[in-house]
Amino acid sequence: MDLLRSPNVAGEVTSDLLLLLLLLSFVGLRLLLSPLASNVVIRTACCSVGIALPVYSTFKAIESKDQNAQHRCLLYWAAYGSFSLVEVFTDKLISWCPMYYHMKFAFLVWLQLPPTNGAKQLYVNHMRPFLLKHQGKVDQVLGLAYSELIKLVSSYRTEIQFVKDIVVKITGSADQSLRGTNESNRSWQLSPAEDTAVPYDAETEQSNNS
Repeated sequence: MDLLRSPNVAGEVTSDLLLLLLLLSFVGLRLLLSPLASNVVIRTACCSVGIALPVYSTFKAIESKDQNAQHRCLLYWAAYGSFSLVEVFTDKLISWCPMYYHMKFAFLVWLQLPPTNGAKQLYVNHMRPFLLKHQGKVDQVLGLAYSELIKLVSSYRTEIQFVKDIVVKITGSADQSLRGTNESNRSWQLSPAEDTAVPYDAETEQSNNS
């Protein structure tokens, strides 16, 4: 709380930070109240902090056209993407660690908190020097992969068009069946009202004749 009260950090406190602090408080409370379900809680918290909250922050940065916020979002997604790439290849090695998701949650929070600004530190100190050093090789590999992908798509253009036609036919038939079901439901709902109206009219006519 002292960090939030300091004048240097107070200006950086945004609604995103408040949401993050509320989420941290909620996760801590859940871990205290239900320690047996801590694994489920912390994994859900990692998904919320690592993906859901940054997606919303990116949406707000794009809509507000705030270049500083957009820059922060780009730094975070670059750091998160690198972390996810490392996590994919080391999943078998770290899956046995019982406190892995707790450490992952702390790392994701460190990436986003304005006082720590972990995403910028990770990018400036590690990612940027590495990518600048291997930028030429990466561009060559990506260019070769892109050209091979274009050749593959061109060679299977007929098959791809065939699959697209099948998908269009399936979706069209599904839409027609849904429309037919809705129309039948509407007619079924209208028919009882018409049936109940006939005895009422007949009874009224009989009473008038008497």
